Amino acid sequence: MAYYFSKVLETKNFDEAIHQVTAELKKEGFGVLNEIDLQSTLKKKINADINRYKILGACNPEFAYKAVQQEENIGVFLPCNVVVKEQSNGSIEVSAVDPIASMVSVENENLGEVAVIIQDKLKRFIDHLS
Repeated sequence: MAYYFSKVLETKNFDEAIHQVTAELKKEGFGVLNEIDLQSTLKKKINADINRYKILGACNPEFAYKAVQQEENIGVFLPCNVVVKEQSNGSIEVSAVDPIASMVSVENENLGEVAVIIQDKLKRFIDHLS
């Protein structure tokens, strides 16, 4: 089972991709709660060099609330991570976690509906990227 959805954006530079990802997430009701610049962090902490790589913590408050109501420790899977990374050929890949794959380990049938809705929203978000 794949644990993410992704799309390569061959016509965008990294900063344009971040802007488009943020805008498309917003259309699906997500906000970006945090942003981790993995390239910068690894350089500072262990002097390692990687291509540009950002992890965006995306959250849809309405569905986060519903999930927490069904499973109070579901926060270990929140927010939904979206990765924007520069590939060696200069193209940009955007990946989003598949919430159903994440929640397989949670034995709570009540989360199924929320996971399916969020999965649909994240798939739609990825599909709308260009």
